[in-house]
Amino acid sequence: MGGLAVLARSLGFEVSGSDQNVYPPMSTQLHNLGIKMHQGYDDSILCQRYDEVVVGNVMTRGMPVIESLLASTQHFSSGPQWLGDYLLRHKNVFAVAGTHGKTTTSSMLAWILEDNNQNPGFLIGGVAQDFDVSARLTDSDSFVIEADEYDSAFFDKRSKFVHYHANIAILNNLEFDHADIFENLEAIKRQFHHFVRTIPNTGLLVVNNDDANLKSVLAIGCWTPVITFGSDDSADIYALANSLDYSDFDVYYQSKKQYSMQWDLTGKHNMLNALAAIAAARQADISIADSVKSLQSFQGIKRRMELIGTVNNITVYDDFAHHPTAIATTIEGIKNKIGNKQLIVVVEPRSNSMRSGVHAQALPASLQQADLAIVMNYPELTWQKEVFNQMATNGVKTADSIEGLLSLLIKVAQADSHVVFMSNGGFDDAPRRFIKHLQC
Repeated sequence: MGGLAVLARSLGFEVSGSDQNVYPPMSTQLHNLGIKMHQGYDDSILCQRYDEVVVGNVMTRGMPVIESLLASTQHFSSGPQWLGDYLLRHKNVFAVAGTHGKTTTSSMLAWILEDNNQNPGFLIGGVAQDFDVSARLTDSDSFVIEADEYDSAFFDKRSKFVHYHANIAILNNLEFDHADIFENLEAIKRQFHHFVRTIPNTGLLVVNNDDANLKSVLAIGCWTPVITFGSDDSADIYALANSLDYSDFDVYYQSKKQYSMQWDLTGKHNMLNALAAIAAARQADISIADSVKSLQSFQGIKRRMELIGTVNNITVYDDFAHHPTAIATTIEGIKNKIGNKQLIVVVEPRSNSMRSGVHAQALPASLQQADLAIVMNYPELTWQKEVFNQMATNGVKTADSIEGLLSLLIKVAQADSHVVFMSNGGFDDAPRRFIKHLQC
């Protein structure tokens, strides 16, 4: 929604909005653009008439602002619908979908287009270091958007991505998530099928060949050309790793080696993200070699294994991972990079699925490669006692407050430790507060 506000501003609208618990980097970006923020969901923000009220999917019936909106004659729409109607239907849209990696892959693709003089517009659910903004509008026909499967609004339960008028769609992966709106994996597959139905036969589907769930989605019906990417030669574009941390790999197309890739990112997931972006960029007439050259200068995403600082030889990262699969692959990448140095991973269960306990059983296994793992055990968590017993058996520690967490970290962190904070929220600024503790 913050990125959408930025785009509306670029289209010439005067923009204001309401939210709560806004945190950097988005709050900083909105402030710098002069977009006024109202804290909270009371109805005082509706004291004036607007040309349009755009309703985010966090809003629900019963909120004062929503009840007042529905009782008024004010025109309103969902964020995805507004975006599709006002902007995307006029662009050549590259849409990046998947349970994991949407922000990173969207940013990679936007950077490839930018580095090859195509000046793309974009809307990404994070802030790419190469652009320092999450959204921008340009004169280019190309527009890259992070295509989320979450529902559009309380009055529109379709997934966001069906509104986006995509021409080229990346299907990165598919697992069960968003337990607050999807009953099971099959319900998510159905939404991905609906997305596939919206892609024209003149477009392209870029699909992860390693993912069985995506294959079953395409088996329901597909009317668009498909190019696959993956980690073996059964895919059209694939990569073979030359290092344990996947920071060095060779890119192949139709079984012929095209280029070697060396970069600072780690993990098999990022190698696959790169392949997806490379495959999509070919639709913009950018060669694999040129895409690889661009990605070698890619600076990454804020809060995606973002290096916060190093104090007393202790290195601290801020990461957005919140699903067991993403947690496990991120840990694998950094552990293979740092070798025998101590890796401490701290997880805040903040997403709706995490807090509900849907992923609780899978979480301990996803933390196994960390030398020490700490999970925040907030009072509002309703996980079964057996889950915490299992975590304790596996050596996972818990903390029930940020102050307790920081005290524990000071005690257990060793020289040359790498500490990764994982949350899809603000985490009460825990990574930077830990840095301050280390500086004392």
